[in-house]
Amino acid sequence: MTLTRTARTAVATAGSCALGLALALPASAAGQQQDEQAEVSVFHGIPGLTVDVYADGEELLSDFGPGTVAEPMTLEPGSYDVEVFEAGADPDSADPELRRTVEVPAGGNATLAAHLSAEGDPRLSAFVNDTSEVASGDARLTVRHLAAAPAVDVRAGGDTLVEGLENPNEASVEVPADTVQAEVVLAETDDVVIGPADLQLAEDTNTIVYAWGSAEEDSLALAVQTVDTARAEYG
Repeated sequence: MTLTRTARTAVATAGSCALGLALALPASAAGQQQDEQAEVSVFHGIPGLTVDVYADGEELLSDFGPGTVAEPMTLEPGSYDVEVFEAGADPDSADPELRRTVEVPAGGNATLAAHLSAEGDPRLSAFVNDTSEVASGDARLTVRHLAAAPAVDVRAGGDTLVEGLENPNEASVEVPADTVQAEVVLAETDDVVIGPADLQLAEDTNTIVYAWGSAEEDSLALAVQTVDTARAEYG
């Protein structure tokens, strides 16, 4: 399929900050109640490492393998100390592989991602998943570059949807809902590094694609997460 309709938006934004991780609500959610619970998912994108994930000393996930997106968890809004240990390690004595403080917003839908930096170092980043409505018949596609690799372009259905995406940024586009064949190429080249892969872009959803792994270790791959968006009201 060729995407005959021009993608409406393409925005690349940083996924994390230097001193900690703060999840900011989109403007459309600013009026939500402050005591509203949040939905938080976890993505694991560090090759060769199975992990246990803890928040404030409580185990959230165990034996969590690379390339996996966990089912969303309902959390109270607030600040959480998140620690990622090698699977089976004693959290009372072992040093965590990753540790960050995360601010979870009321009413938000977010994903916490353990991944590699562009240079191959382990990182923990946080993203808000855009659940705002899309036009009738359209779907949202979000691409997150979390691989140890240079900048990339993303193509789907023969069209270039995202250009020059760098780790740890994301970009979103709105396209006609359909099944498309996607591939990731090195920026400004035809060198395919991931794919092609079929993506089912359903109406009223945000399909989130993670490019993860390491180019040097020949472990680049895609992982997919789907979240529902608000349904537009007509009439």
